[in-house]
Amino acid sequence: MAYELKTKKNDASVDAFIAAVEPEEKRRDCMRLLEIMHEVTGEDAAMWGGTIVGFGKYSYKYASGHSGEMCLTGFSPRKQNLTIYNMAGFDRYDELMSSLGKHKTGKSCLYIKRLSDIDEDVLRQLISESYIAMRESNSP
Repeated sequence: MAYELKTKKNDASVDAFIAAVEPEEKRRDCMRLLEIMHEVTGEDAAMWGGTIVGFGKYSYKYASGHSGEMCLTGFSPRKQNLTIYNMAGFDRYDELMSSLGKHKTGKSCLYIKRLSDIDEDVLRQLISESYIAMRESNSP
C-alpha cells in the first residue's frame, strides 16, 4: 500500500486561512511573515496541506524510496507557537541563531511565540540564506 502524503501544495486560499487565525496578534504576525517571505523569496504563497503557508518547492527522495515535494520555506500558526519552516536546518547558522532572540528549534522548525520576541532582520537573513541553500541544492 502506497503512502499518501498529506502535506501537498493545493489551491486553498492563503488569505482566507490567515484571516481565520486567532488571536489577533498571531494573525498580524502571520500577515507580517507572509510579507517577509514573499519579499525574501520573490515567490507567491501557497497552502501546503491545511495549515502551512509555503513559498517555492523542492523535491526529495529518501533511501527508502519515499519521495515527495515540500515548500522551500514557510510557516504555520500552531496553537503554542508560530512555526517557521527552515528546510536547510540550523547547523550552519549558529551566529544568526545566537542573535535571533527568544526561540526554540527542531530539525527544520523554528518555534517562536511572537515576532516581537525576535530580531526581524536576523529572521529575514536566516530565511534568505536557507531558501537560497535549498534552491541551489535542488537545482537540476
